[in-house]
Amino acid sequence: MQQKTNTSSAKELSDLVVNGMLEKKAENVVVLDMKNVKNAIADFFVICSGNSDTQVDAIADSVEEVVYKNSKQNPWHKEGKENKEWILLDFVDVVVHVFKKDRRDFYALEELWGDADSITIEG
Repeated sequence: MQQKTNTSSAKELSDLVVNGMLEKKAENVVVLDMKNVKNAIADFFVICSGNSDTQVDAIADSVEEVVYKNSKQNPWHKEGKENKEWILLDFVDVVVHVFKKDRRDFYALEELWGDADSITIEG
């Protein structure tokens, strides 16, 4: 099991994730602050959309590169690189969700975690 970091570094990590997303023109970037949500598995969820399989893959790769370059962290776990409709990168304190637009609407994570504080990032 990966060690949880302190909250300020989790916030810094979420900022790095956002930067990686914006480098590849991710759309509708939202940060969910999960710290006050009962039974939340992470401090932050960072969610974005891409328009194509290629863009979704590029966004996920950019996030990994920016996070590693600035914090020397790799995801503890990742899923979805094969189908490129929903790629999940788990950095323990920060969980990254890169969706193809229609998949994001279908899963509606923002609604599922509606009790989290939500911050929309303008790119």
